[in-house]
Amino acid sequence: EYRGLSVTQLTNLRRSLGSSTTYRVAKNTLVSRAARDAGVDGLDELFIGPTAIAFVHGEPVLAAKALRDFAREHNALVIKGGYLDGRALTVAEIGQMADLESREVLLAKLAGAMKANLSKAARLFSEPASQVARLAAALRDKQQDLQPTDEPATD
Repeated sequence: EYRGLSVTQLTNLRRSLGSSTTYRVAKNTLVSRAARDAGVDGLDELFIGPTAIAFVHGEPVLAAKALRDFAREHNALVIKGGYLDGRALTVAEIGQMADLESREVLLAKLAGAMKANLSKAARLFSEPASQVARLAAALRDKQQDLQPTDEPATD
């Protein structure tokens, strides 16, 4: 619900959503009919009062964050719910989605964890070879220490 937001505030909201999200004010009867025709169920209770819809073409987490942050600053923006991957979302679920880290951050963390595990594995596999090399060097040094010297003792 957007009632109470000025045109400038709506423009700022659209800017904050970025190019991958389209924010449109919609007529409830048309949106309800379009949702029904598309086979989308469970959204009828959202189409009460002034309605605007954010169509997300990119990462839904970023759109959820932008909407939540804007709603915190502007009490007139009310998030009623959403629809993602074939199911209706509650306001709480949208809030949880907004709390997630972005896809890029999660992928970077995953890559870092994988790299760390690969480094550990490389160390694990190279350690026995270096232990053998250290053992061989220690045995060689010990044998050299045990071999008698050919020099005569001087009195």
